[in-house]
Amino acid sequence: MIKQFKNSIKKSLLILSLAAALPACVNKDEFFLLPDTEGIDAAIWDNEGSVQLHLNRVYDVVIPWFPLQILPDRYGVHVASDESYFPDGNDNTKAALGLVGVLGVNDVRFVGNQYRGNPGDNKYWDIARCNDAITNIPKGKLATDRQRILLGQYYTLRAITYFELVKVYGGVPLILEQQLENSIYTGGRKSAKECFDAIISDLNNAITMLDGFNPGDGDGRGKMTKLIAACLKAKVLFYWASPQFNPTNDAKHPYQQNRWDEALVANKEAYDLCLAAGKRLMPNYIDIFRTEGTANTEAILVRTYSSTINARGHDGEYRNRPTSEGGSYSSFYTPTTKMLDAYPMKDGKPRGTSTAFPYDATMFWQNRDPRFEATFANNGSLYPLSGNTTRKQWTYNTAVGESNGNAVYVKRFTTPGLASGSVRYSNNLGGSGMDWIEMRFAEVMLNYADCLNETGNVAGAKDLVRQIRVRAGVVAGDADYGLGLAGSTATLRTLILGERQIEFAFENKRNADLRRSRTMHLLTGNMSKLEIQLNSTADKTTLETTTNGVMFRETINVNDKTTYNKYFKTVMVTNTTYLPYNVPEFHYFYTFHNDFVNFGANIAPTIGWPGGTFDPLD
Repeated sequence: MIKQFKNSIKKSLLILSLAAALPACVNKDEFFLLPDTEGIDAAIWDNEGSVQLHLNRVYDVVIPWFPLQILPDRYGVHVASDESYFPDGNDNTKAALGLVGVLGVNDVRFVGNQYRGNPGDNKYWDIARCNDAITNIPKGKLATDRQRILLGQYYTLRAITYFELVKVYGGVPLILEQQLENSIYTGGRKSAKECFDAIISDLNNAITMLDGFNPGDGDGRGKMTKLIAACLKAKVLFYWASPQFNPTNDAKHPYQQNRWDEALVANKEAYDLCLAAGKRLMPNYIDIFRTEGTANTEAILVRTYSSTINARGHDGEYRNRPTSEGGSYSSFYTPTTKMLDAYPMKDGKPRGTSTAFPYDATMFWQNRDPRFEATFANNGSLYPLSGNTTRKQWTYNTAVGESNGNAVYVKRFTTPGLASGSVRYSNNLGGSGMDWIEMRFAEVMLNYADCLNETGNVAGAKDLVRQIRVRAGVVAGDADYGLGLAGSTATLRTLILGERQIEFAFENKRNADLRRSRTMHLLTGNMSKLEIQLNSTADKTTLETTTNGVMFRETINVNDKTTYNKYFKTVMVTNTTYLPYNVPEFHYFYTFHNDFVNFGANIAPTIGWPGGTFDPLD
């Protein structure tokens, strides 16, 4: 028995090795085809240990990574928004940001267009892994109950993969069965509705199969559950009802059930399930990405990491930390002026409209929604790192020990107690090991709020947003946390979109929200950022002169405007090297790479793109 188990493990490891090391170039007819795992040894499906190894690999390639860990994980079309300035990087990134004008066909490099074996390079290989398991597990000898739990996870992972494709392309090739060797898929792109129906079917299966499955914390953290499947189903139907997929608000298809009504039912169910499972907003916004396991009452879907388990870490801390604390701050985390301006004042009113909390362009960080301070470290502000609870961050150009020059640093994803010498992830160990939270309870709440608002329950929608603003520390003021300014479905819709922008700052959701709401094409002009400069070069010597071990800059009050203006000035920097942001409306759905289209598998280009004939909504 032990020998048989070891043999099964060895065979499954061989399969995983083959899946991970697929060649850089593959036969054009094999784009949808992973090498036939059943043909290697069908016995792996009889042993739960070997199936679990296979499932772990699927988790690894499907669940989103901490930003910037691999390419094309978070680059290209995923980060094009008004959130990040991000002017550097490769040409594809620049193109996706609109910095070189309109995207071209060959600039679109989403996760379905490449042919290597890296995670995310070919999502149809990830789908093939799920299809192999869904086809073969029922043929195996595992107990029915164990088969059910394993299949529920595969169905959820397949649904996640297809949803990511459909969000970008609209209708896509829909392959739901194992593709045998020498088979060639010729079914072309299916309608968006067919794809959504298949995704919902997978999630319904998962909800049933995972009922009662409680993997627990520790090794079980991050595994698919009934709750996750229900929250994903609610999100999928929310997208199906939103303007990206429903631009006429069902007028084109009056025979269908109203999409917003259907989304409302699913989102209420997900919200209620979350409450029953003990999901709650974390008391402090700043702690969301600093608390792991059951102590994080808000996390729902996570990718788990570890600083001490081999090959399970990431370099997120290094890319968030300032140079002075062992980091190499990434420009991905440089906010645009549009992003900074999106934060309301402390009473929830838009910037510059509050009497009780006035806005000052020089002292731009003062009187803002508390999430501003929780997200950004501005020049001279308190930013504990490396165990130093009184540490201040200096962001002016030429500041000693720093090299960035941005007005603010994003600090949401850093660990205050981690020593600077332990920041770097190297040799597959180290770093913070912080989990990536792909979905949290606040998102479930705001998805539900949107559905309530679109179905006429403005008061119910406001209540959910109010809870999030109260958690953030926004004060009631004279306008009900700013919600009193939204008196209609239309105005509350805009407010909720803005709320999502700041609540999920740098959580890689802004791009999808702009496309989902069909507001991305409204972005125009060059992106700009704020920079802090010294009034004179002599000020550097003054500020950085040390007396009794303390630099002079540590003694000044940066929150006093007169003192601040004596040394610093805030400058808006606009990168005009590239063309202004210019996103045509047909970019709400991208087309497939030319190689993909030309492979002869009936993959029609998307309308609006060169040679496009396929309507991504039909």
